[in-house]
Amino acid sequence: MAKEGELNKSLFQHTDKSLLDDKLTTKKLEINLRRNKEQDNVDELDLLSSQFNFEDCRDEYWNPEKYSLLYATPLWHASSPSQKVLLNQLYWVAYYSQIISAEIATIFLNQTSAAGLYSLEDFRLVCDTLDLESSQERGHIHAFKTISEQVEEKLFGHRLFTYPMKNYATETMIFQNTNRVKKFWKSIQLNAYNLLSSNNAFIACQYFTVRGLRTLNGKIVQHELSQFYENHKDKENAPIPSKISYHHFLDESYHFNSSSIIGHDVVHTLKAPTKFESAIANLGIQGCQLDHQNFNISVNGIFWYEPAVFPVIYQILRSPYFEYDHVSALRMMESCFIQENQAMHLAYETHKIAKESYQQYVSGLPYLSKNNREMKYMTRASIEQYIKINKRAFKGFEDKSEQYLYSNFSRGLPRDSSREREQSESRLKLF
Repeated sequence: MAKEGELNKSLFQHTDKSLLDDKLTTKKLEINLRRNKEQDNVDELDLLSSQFNFEDCRDEYWNPEKYSLLYATPLWHASSPSQKVLLNQLYWVAYYSQIISAEIATIFLNQTSAAGLYSLEDFRLVCDTLDLESSQERGHIHAFKTISEQVEEKLFGHRLFTYPMKNYATETMIFQNTNRVKKFWKSIQLNAYNLLSSNNAFIACQYFTVRGLRTLNGKIVQHELSQFYENHKDKENAPIPSKISYHHFLDESYHFNSSSIIGHDVVHTLKAPTKFESAIANLGIQGCQLDHQNFNISVNGIFWYEPAVFPVIYQILRSPYFEYDHVSALRMMESCFIQENQAMHLAYETHKIAKESYQQYVSGLPYLSKNNREMKYMTRASIEQYIKINKRAFKGFEDKSEQYLYSNFSRGLPRDSSREREQSESRLKLF
């Protein structure tokens, strides 16, 4: 007779393997879930976001200095102390706007993957873990949106890095080399993957290998962001965004643990993958590589396609806080994105560290192709290639750059607005 909660092997089952047979993996999952419940930071994040008032911390850094928008570029070196504070705060807004996108996808994929795994006996422990994490992700998103949207509304009156809530089946990277056809194809791919993962335990399990890769670089950056609050001399009066970075990192540490356990350990309780299942798993890793094949100096640590960020940077330079005219803004952007500088070397090094971490993370997975084990797509990145791409894209951007001024920016779809022009002019009077 089976013990309570265990696979009853006296009766017919579809498999003779049970997660609970693997005592070590089961113990890892139990400990991770218990500790995550005990330290759950969502209530603290809700409280912090409800207390946030931009005016209370608008004059101070929210992150370590190197985590500032366009850090170490010619713009950074030419900026005043107050402008550097703003660039530091805009890094926070930009970075966590990307994290929102990733966590929207995570919530949905956690549930579809749980559906695929719950069809097996004894996988309740994994599914309970994912239920808690999805709930935490919703709290994270709420905190990030509250801060970021208040900042953009107060400073600019329209969106720059933020966006309305979106469907999961869109580009995860919010600044991507894309177009309508690519977006449509990406949506089809994601919907097909979700259908497969909700009906196939191996594919569901291997989603967490992809999730682990996508959060691995985030873990490195977010640890340093969390340290700003951890090392703050006056924690009680530290800026609220830095506190949110800290509490978010505490939750995400457990999420990374579960990704690693499910993707690397739990998978061994399943049957060996078929050729089809291996092919789908490889496509998932390849997709992660393609999303992370670029490095980015605007927000070092996020692998955006740099030319897609040009309109936002142009608007920031033309804003009352920098007061560049049209020609000067373009020349500054040219010096930042087309002429080799320190920021490019720093961003390239971040990308290189991420690539090497990814290679190590997947090294023990036998079903992966050589291209995925060696991260071939990411290996193609270079400073020379980065400059070449930016130079080609910048020629087209120059011709239409002014249309982005006073626009309600929505991922490359500018709209001229006299009301926004008036709002921008009134802000200039205030500062």
